[in-house]
Amino acid sequence: MRRAGLFGVPRVRPWSWQAFLLGPIVVGMSAVLQGLCVALGAKLYFVAFLPGLFLLALVAGAPAAAFATLLTIPLVWWAFMPPLFQFTPLTSANADSINLFCLLAVLLIGLADLCRETMTIIRSGGLKPSAESTATNPQ
Repeated sequence: MRRAGLFGVPRVRPWSWQAFLLGPIVVGMSAVLQGLCVALGAKLYFVAFLPGLFLLALVAGAPAAAFATLLTIPLVWWAFMPPLFQFTPLTSANADSINLFCLLAVLLIGLADLCRETMTIIRSGGLKPSAESTATNPQ
């Protein structure tokens, strides 16, 4: 019986051109979703980008997600922070939003990378027990 979970997720090799091409696509889709959130009155600038970054890091690896994070910051600054579609000096609240997004992005990318490594270990048959364990006493 097969286990349900993330094992059916297609994976892209990190540092490949496909992984880095997937980054702007995910950022664009997240920007459309963020535009819908703004149209409905949401004031959270990065809310739609965090799940996209997590899924991108899970599928394409940490380098592509870091690249997408770097694309997201100027996009949100330009398109979603008032005044819209202009680069203006950041207020302290906007700078705090960017700093919080960077912190959350690093944490989510790290979590997704751990999930990728765990899936790799499980697919290869799990951890192999060593012949001699330090936790047991043979006497």
